[in-house]
Amino acid sequence: ITLYISAIKALRELDSSMVILEVACEPIRKYLRTREDTVRQIVAGLTGDAEGSADLANELSKADPVTLENGQESEDDVSEPEDWVPDPVDADPGKSSSKRRSSDIISLLVSIYGSKDLFINEYRTLLADRLLHQFNYSAEREIRNVELLKLRFGEAQMHYCEVMLKDMADSRRINANIRDEEQKLPEQERPPFSLVAIILSSEFWPPLKEEKLELPGQIKEAMEAYAKKYEKLKAMRTLNWKHHLGLVNLEVELADRTVSLSVSPVHAAVILHFQGKSTWTLEELSEALKVPAASLRRKMTLWLQQGVLQEEPPGTFTVIEEELKDQAEKVVLIDSDEEGDSAMASQADQKEEELQLFWTYIQAMLTNLESLSLERIHSMLKIFVMTGPMVTEIDIQELQVFLQKKVRDQQLSYSGGVYRLPKSCN
Repeated sequence: ITLYISAIKALRELDSSMVILEVACEPIRKYLRTREDTVRQIVAGLTGDAEGSADLANELSKADPVTLENGQESEDDVSEPEDWVPDPVDADPGKSSSKRRSSDIISLLVSIYGSKDLFINEYRTLLADRLLHQFNYSAEREIRNVELLKLRFGEAQMHYCEVMLKDMADSRRINANIRDEEQKLPEQERPPFSLVAIILSSEFWPPLKEEKLELPGQIKEAMEAYAKKYEKLKAMRTLNWKHHLGLVNLEVELADRTVSLSVSPVHAAVILHFQGKSTWTLEELSEALKVPAASLRRKMTLWLQQGVLQEEPPGTFTVIEEELKDQAEKVVLIDSDEEGDSAMASQADQKEEELQLFWTYIQAMLTNLESLSLERIHSMLKIFVMTGPMVTEIDIQELQVFLQKKVRDQQLSYSGGVYRLPKSCN
């Protein structure tokens, strides 16, 4: 990406018609299209999160950006007819000279994929991840980025991002109201610990990662009490808690020391179980927390590393009340997935969910029309499904791969160039 940006700057100086750039950089564009992380890196560069991203961040901040809202250019950009200059003979006849000359670095990067939807969806995921990892409702930087991106991509495309930022502001206000109400209660009626929530409008956020976690009773009681206070503020609404997401500030008091940590809910749930019982087997904890044993073992490594728990014999964990001074220090390897873990569903999971939506429509179409060609299915999906600012499109090659997989799974039959539902499905 850095090489491509440097090439754009240099070749634009050499050839204002941008034809040389178009021809010389096509191999770079082809290569970038094959990389799965290209869109993520470009988006990170636009928001200043990637190394060496100053060029993209500065380009985004330009006072008069090239608008990518409708993807169409106007020949009115040429001020006077006598100023018109013909394109070189090797220029692509499919692209007008005004579009080529007006393209800036960001529009050229977006044009690698021919669609801005990929970039909008990737930015939504990046924005959601950042907002959910802040825990302080601070979103000034994100508000600025969204306003700049609106100038590029249009207000309709950025509407979902605006709702996400509004959710953060609303959450701050709701938490302040609930905290004020709690302060008015007598000391004995106040909750045993402070609970702060980020309240999301689920329809506007990217899919969140799903994991099962059974929280200790005292935590669930605090959540239920919070939900009741929320329902008083927001009539006809309720909260659906994501138990596995969030941050817990803990002080673990042992016989000779106190350990202060900020951990994930599953780490907190693990150590809270040791309050009433000092020894647990992995299987017992797995059953109590409803977390698979393999995943739970990875989570236990944090407490082993902190010297709060020890595993002896293997599979049995005990609290270390007094620090073992003479014992040789053990190196405990923490799974790399544990650090900087994303709260969002993976791209593969999101894609699978989107394809499942398409599959529901395809089944309905084939039930009504009996048989359809690949091209007809694709055109009907574009009309009925691929609408709205945030619906991911599926190109005809992806659709063909998806349908062929359904044929192999015997959920579709294919003959004579058309797809049908098997007789058993009709």
